[in-house]
Amino acid sequence: MPENEAQRMTAVRRYDVLDTPPDGAFDRVTALAARRFGVPISIISIVDEDRIWFKSHHGLPVEQIQRSPGLCASAILSNDPYLLPDASIDPRSLANPLVAGDFGLRFYVGVPLTTSDGFNLGTLCVIDKVARPVDECQIEDLKDLASLVIDQLEMRLSARQAVEQAKLMAKEIDHRVMNSLQFVSGLLAMQSRTPDVGPAASHLQMAANRVAAVAQVHRHFYADEAEEASCMAFLRRLCEELATILDRSIFVHGADGKVPTTWIQPIGLLVNELVTNAAKHGAGQIDVTYAHDSGIHKIIVCDEGEGLPADFDPAAADKSLGMRVVISLARQLGGVLSAADREDTRGSCFTVIFTGNA
Repeated sequence: MPENEAQRMTAVRRYDVLDTPPDGAFDRVTALAARRFGVPISIISIVDEDRIWFKSHHGLPVEQIQRSPGLCASAILSNDPYLLPDASIDPRSLANPLVAGDFGLRFYVGVPLTTSDGFNLGTLCVIDKVARPVDECQIEDLKDLASLVIDQLEMRLSARQAVEQAKLMAKEIDHRVMNSLQFVSGLLAMQSRTPDVGPAASHLQMAANRVAAVAQVHRHFYADEAEEASCMAFLRRLCEELATILDRSIFVHGADGKVPTTWIQPIGLLVNELVTNAAKHGAGQIDVTYAHDSGIHKIIVCDEGEGLPADFDPAAADKSLGMRVVISLARQLGGVLSAADREDTRGSCFTVIFTGNA
């Protein structure tokens, strides 16, 4: 074991290479190393806590072996190449199972994969079942190839770190956008309560509610980094906050189902508009229902008000801004909006049926 084994293992985990799929860039390195030495086997190994895992294994159908006793585990104890021109007569390897056993290893040259901060992750090694001499030029070439392996690992680590940094910056920007939206909502709400605002108070409060809801949709939309999200979980969170904003009872019903994350924003804005409209024009409890079957999704928002006028048409040109927004969002989701009186009780229902194919 190296004296700095704990720190070395931290470095191994930092590169996040263990148990990753085969990679052509590393396979080309082992193929080059085998050709340069004229041997059948070449390996890029990573020495883990209790095993030696092979990132690339040219000429050997094995993905890992136990760490002890292992030649690569010995090779990482020094920064110098580990040379066994004839392992059958070298006292360091006489008892090694790969040498004494059926495998019959006779030739091994390993160069440590040393990181920029001095930790040996594993080796680039070449192996044969026949003893053979090795010259200094071959060793220098193997060192250069090992440097290429480290360069690849460092480059991929830098790329992952850059992606993580970009994600952190995006989250910070999203957080500031949400705070700004909430600030604007607060200003509009304060303005609606000033004595001289007159009849515009209700419109200002409606705008404040709309901006606040958009802020919450924004927060939920950007908090989920997965490709799919639970529509029911999102609707429950959104409606809990809308209930507080609008001071109305809102209940969410339906069966859970996954939808693409890119649908969450238009769904959230659509539900916000319909629920806000129900709170403004309807009465009683507001029910939000989500259903899906065979790729067809349905969102229904119902109130317990007086119902709809006989000639009500949600697509009429003279309808409110809210209706125009809902129709536009429904189209984004490849859907249509319809409205009707409730069948079970007094009130009205607005239904959006969509497929996601705009």
